[in-house]
Amino acid sequence: MKLRELAGRLGCELLGDGEVEIRGVSGLERAGPGDLTFLANPRYAPLLATTRAAAVIVASANESTLPRLVSENPYLAFARAVGLICPPARPEPGVHPSAQVHPTAVLGTGVHVGALAVVGARARVGARSVLHPQVVVYDEVTIGEDCLLHSGVQVRERCRLGDRVIVQNGAVIGGDGFGFARDAEGRYHKFPQVGTVVIEDDVEIGANVAIDRSTLGATVIRRGAKIDNLVQIAHNVVIGENTVVCGLVGISGSVTIGDNVTIAGQVGMADHVTIGSNTTIGAQSGVSKSLEGGQYYLGSPAVPIGLASRQYAVWANLPELSKRVRELEKRLEEIADVKRRDRGDRREDS
Repeated sequence: MKLRELAGRLGCELLGDGEVEIRGVSGLERAGPGDLTFLANPRYAPLLATTRAAAVIVASANESTLPRLVSENPYLAFARAVGLICPPARPEPGVHPSAQVHPTAVLGTGVHVGALAVVGARARVGARSVLHPQVVVYDEVTIGEDCLLHSGVQVRERCRLGDRVIVQNGAVIGGDGFGFARDAEGRYHKFPQVGTVVIEDDVEIGANVAIDRSTLGATVIRRGAKIDNLVQIAHNVVIGENTVVCGLVGISGSVTIGDNVTIAGQVGMADHVTIGSNTTIGAQSGVSKSLEGGQYYLGSPAVPIGLASRQYAVWANLPELSKRVRELEKRLEEIADVKRRDRGDRREDS
């Protein structure tokens, strides 16, 4: 692809030779002739002088003398360029002979159903969607257009996926929520999980994610949310638009998370809490109560970052503080001994 054509498709300003042929993509250090690269972090600017790339995406026109594309967001522009230069392979439309598609299921135009995949009764799969091998779609599931479900994905009964949803390998959407009622003898009885899961447009779900169906109503993942690998989302959770949930997060039942929230790795959330929009929760935090939006929280229990930083500063000095307390206690005891001796001496004098 010519650099000029790429500039037009990305909406970037072109500086330098637009006839340069772009054949691949790479980072600054590894790029070679024919590769497009990018600079998003000024820390790596010195590498522009030594890179062998054919062209570069930069934020400022004077950052390089190479043929270049200028973008306010070089990282985003490069991500889009990668999709144009190295488009992912797409299976041909059709149903593999070993797949099982129920006669009442409806497949849209251009759908691919891979080997050993199963599509249940009255399920609907939208146009151009891809179900890779061993995907299981239960009865009455609805999958929108241009979706991509990788091998091993299971979508349980009556769940609904919007358009352009990507689900990575091994994810389970709509498994039963963890709900039990206890009787007088201490035995647990399953509470039927009769709700569903609704996943809106442009959501991506990582590998081995579990999104439980609601007890009643729906567990909802709203438009544009991104869920990393190995995340547990319990019943009746609502995750807002464009929210990012990183790996190994556990979200308990009936949690409501606002829009544009970032939840870092290994965060745990208690049930029924509410997280306001535009919030960031740092890694390994424990959320035991609702958090107001627009702040950065850290720690367990999670508190605003300013308070958390002061707490960590104290914790880091605990050994020294403990030593000083022991020394002070010893000194106070010595002072008390002196006072006791003084009182005894005065009594003897009297």
